[in-house]
Amino acid sequence: MPELPDVELYLSALRSHVGGERLNRARLASPFLLRSVDPPLDALHGRRVEGFERLGKRIVWRFEDDLFAVIHLMIAGRLRWREPGAAIPGKVGLLALDFDKGTILMTEAGSRRQASLHVVRGRAAVDAFDPGGADVASLTADAFAGILRRENHTLKRALTDPHLFSGIGNAYSDEILHAARLSPMKLTDAITDDEAAALHRVAIDVLDRWKQQLIEENGPGFPEKVTAFREGMAAHGRYGKPCPVCGTPIQRIVYAHNEANYCPTCQTGGRLLADRALSRLLKRDWPSNLDAFERAKEARKR
Repeated sequence: MPELPDVELYLSALRSHVGGERLNRARLASPFLLRSVDPPLDALHGRRVEGFERLGKRIVWRFEDDLFAVIHLMIAGRLRWREPGAAIPGKVGLLALDFDKGTILMTEAGSRRQASLHVVRGRAAVDAFDPGGADVASLTADAFAGILRRENHTLKRALTDPHLFSGIGNAYSDEILHAARLSPMKLTDAITDDEAAALHRVAIDVLDRWKQQLIEENGPGFPEKVTAFREGMAAHGRYGKPCPVCGTPIQRIVYAHNEANYCPTCQTGGRLLADRALSRLLKRDWPSNLDAFERAKEARKR
C-alpha cells in the first residue's frame, strides 16, 4: 500500500502534470471504485484542478466550485500517466481522467477491488474521511509520546494505526523501528521517555528522507513503480538478507496479511521474536535466539 513518502511522490507528480489543468472527462471502468453518488462523477467534467493534498494515505484532488475527489489506492491501486485518450486496461483498469496534456489511469492489480473514489462537495465532507492520525513531523516530542502511549499496543501496531499517526504503514514502520533500534513488539507503556524522543526524531527523519529520495529519483516524470519494497531499505522486505548495520540476517514475524521485519542484533538484543504460525507448530522447540535458530536449520539439513 502506498504510504506517506509514496503518496507525496504521487502528489508531486500530479501537481506538475495536471495542476491547474481542466478535467475534460472521467471514464469509469469499474463500478466498484466509485463509492459516492452525489455529486455525480460527471460533475467534475470541465472543472479546473486547483490543488492536491494528502489525507492520511488518501489523495485529495481539489477542483473549482468546492468539489473534491478523494482517492484511496489501498494495497494494489496505482496511478499511471498516459497519452491523451489512452484506453483503460481491460483486467486492471478502474478509471481514466482525461486532460488535454494526457490521461491519468487508475489501476488495481489482483482480483480484490479495494481501491475507492469518492466525489464530494465542501471541506467538511473531505474532513469526514480523516481517521484522525497526527502527522509525526507536526508534533513535539512530548505530544508524540502522549499519542504513542494513549493505548497499550506494540510499537508496530501503534505506528501503523491511522487513528494515531498519519500515513505510516507496514513498510516504513519497519524502517523507523530499525533505525530507532527498537523491537516492533515492544509495548508502548514500556517505552522510556528517551526511547520515545528518539523514535520521534527517527520517524521524522526516515519519512522525510524517503520522500525526498523518491521525488529526486523520479525526476520530472510520472512514477511508474510505486512499491513497498525499495532498494536501500534496511529491514522491510529483506528477510534473510544481512542487516546493513551489523550483518545479522533480517528476521520477520508474519501475521494476517502483513509482516514485521527486524534485526535481532540491532532491535531485540539477539532474541528471536516468535512467529505466530511457526511458534504454534514448534511450541517448546521455538529457538530463543538466532544461534539456536541456525543450529536447528543445520540439524534439519542433516
